[in-house]
Amino acid sequence: MADPNERDAKLVQYLNEAHGNERELETALQADLLLTTKPAYAKRLKQHLKETKAHAKALERRIKKLGGGPSALQTVAAKAAAVAKAPLHAVRGSGEQEKMLKNAKTQYVSEHEEISTYLAIETFATKVGDKETASLVRAIRKEEERMARFLEGQIKQLTAAVVQAEVPRGQRGGSRKAKKRSPKPAAKAAAAKKSTAKKAGAKKGKKAKAKARSRK
Repeated sequence: MADPNERDAKLVQYLNEAHGNERELETALQADLLLTTKPAYAKRLKQHLKETKAHAKALERRIKKLGGGPSALQTVAAKAAAVAKAPLHAVRGSGEQEKMLKNAKTQYVSEHEEISTYLAIETFATKVGDKETASLVRAIRKEEERMARFLEGQIKQLTAAVVQAEVPRGQRGGSRKAKKRSPKPAAKAAAAKKSTAKKAGAKKGKKAKAKARSRK
């Protein structure tokens, strides 16, 4: 097979970078799953782990078709980096909820790094007329975006769980007594009108009584 031209060589370079990211994420997800006790969160991580493995294989096929091969050095380095980070994930935070929260935040950052990588590859492939590569990375990017949206929701839920687990009830904002709200303008006007009518009625009543006494 002939060496790839400048266009394909650059695409192979970018796709190899994306492939390395997928392999790193694969190892990281496997480590994070061991620390994830929330069922819905664990289920989605398992699903995304399958997606991540599929992404890596699809990238390998495309790289080969373009005349390149997955960079073994880059893949090994990516896996080594993920393995090195795994022990740090295990000691994060003071409680179970906080450990999952910090892992979710890291995963959220990783997803957005992948999204930006695939967006760049898609743009490059479109500009040089490689529709097949553009279509492939666009499909992968959409799956990464779905995962990022899921993680955004998990970050909110896990943060709330940390509050419940680690902050005394009396120190939570929701436990404070609601401040007495000032009446709305319409309510104020109605109250003023009622008060004026009441005063007028009382005054009229006094005059009537005075008139009745004078007649006696």
